[in-house]
Amino acid sequence: MLVFGIIFIICLSYAAWKSRTLTKSGMIGAMIVGSAILIGFSWKGLLILGCFFVTSSLWGKIKSNQKDSLQDLLKKQDQRDIVQVFANGGIPALIAILSLFDHSNLIDYSMLFSISLAAANSDTWASEIGTLSKSHPRMLLTFKKVERGTSGAVSLLGTFAALAGACFIAIVAVFLFDLSFMNLIMISVFGFLGNLFDTILGQTVQVKYKCRVCHKVTEKKIHCRFQGLKINSISFLDNDAVNILSIVLTTYLALLIL
Repeated sequence: MLVFGIIFIICLSYAAWKSRTLTKSGMIGAMIVGSAILIGFSWKGLLILGCFFVTSSLWGKIKSNQKDSLQDLLKKQDQRDIVQVFANGGIPALIAILSLFDHSNLIDYSMLFSISLAAANSDTWASEIGTLSKSHPRMLLTFKKVERGTSGAVSLLGTFAALAGACFIAIVAVFLFDLSFMNLIMISVFGFLGNLFDTILGQTVQVKYKCRVCHKVTEKKIHCRFQGLKINSISFLDNDAVNILSIVLTTYLALLIL
């Protein structure tokens, strides 16, 4: 079954590359993450990962032409590379591997795994759906109106999407891992908290640049063929680093509490 599972992961990752959902490096990253989760949590963990990947990809395709204008502001592109794959799936994969070596039964690895993916899914749904909001988002800490797609900004639609994304993973995890209703609540809450961490980090320490030519605030260091001006001296993390840090913080907090 393990061999068939790994073959399935390879085929699925290859199909994602051919459909331009993943880059070639992203395909390799997906094979590594998928195989680790399959080994650690069998087909149940793989199915939860699949729910995250498939729904995130679908939301990314919906009204993609409406999101094209955002590519001018964002560093990440439609195709996920290996860094983006690890930023979202690296911690769940690590938890899956750690579960193989710890037989103390002191840590519920299935809960930590579910929470880490709920955090990733919450942030992804918030980003993909929130950008479709008709009203301009506001920065979480200052309430200042900004352009759609700005890191650290929130909208009512994006907030509901974040909560729905966390709850979706929680429901799937509770069904597959035979968890309790209280577990469902905890996964949902921690998953949404992960999106909140991501938003705060995105506003405070995520690096942004102001274009010297068009004066747009963007995640891209080079814009209009010139190097932009760093707008915050304490910022040093890119979007992928913020994603993985928010998942780490969420999972570690859950570990301490649970």
